[in-house]
Amino acid sequence: MQLVIGNKAYSTWSLRPWLVLKRCGAEFEEIVVRLNEPDTAERIAEHSPSGFVPALKVDGVTIWDSMAICVWAAERHPDAPLWPRDAHARWLARSAACEMHGGFSSLRTVCGMGPDRPMVGDRRSPAPQDAGLEKDVRRLVALWREMRERFGAGGPYLFGEWSIPDAFFTPAAARIRHFGIDLAAHGDDGVAQAYVETLLAQPDFLQWEAEALAAIQA
Repeated sequence: MQLVIGNKAYSTWSLRPWLVLKRCGAEFEEIVVRLNEPDTAERIAEHSPSGFVPALKVDGVTIWDSMAICVWAAERHPDAPLWPRDAHARWLARSAACEMHGGFSSLRTVCGMGPDRPMVGDRRSPAPQDAGLEKDVRRLVALWREMRERFGAGGPYLFGEWSIPDAFFTPAAARIRHFGIDLAAHGDDGVAQAYVETLLAQPDFLQWEAEALAAIQA
């Protein structure tokens, strides 16, 4: 099994399924395609029919979307568990993960990650001023506060124990850290900031970050 990903320093889409596969204990080989290079599109096309990373090559097929890879992992590893056990929490966990997967466009674009804006390490950039970004961050704060208050009694993650939504929100947490976004100015009472810090201290993310920094320095 092979997971095709982009640069660990700033490929946020690649991080999500990588975290999920690590969490469920799957053994896989990493194929890293360097982004923003003259041959990037050609190299990705060797692995992914969509022309994007990540892609998972398993059992003779290629799964080419981060959410699809996570759904595959949940089906293949039902004992992980990658979704909350409680039915109501599970429905909302899927809603939250899908909202992050398809939404928050201003956060993605205005706070985009790249070679000079890595999601790892100590490098920082000024927080942008943008109305769409303000709306996205307020929505994140409200969502995180609601889920933590309703379902967070069993642990420090969004639904208590770590689950797929945490993988999807980890890149958002890294953006918030890199750009120094003040969550308190967006309605946070401390719950959302604590969640950000929890995601960025998660052991698998720390491994990803260490490997990303090592690759930058190589």
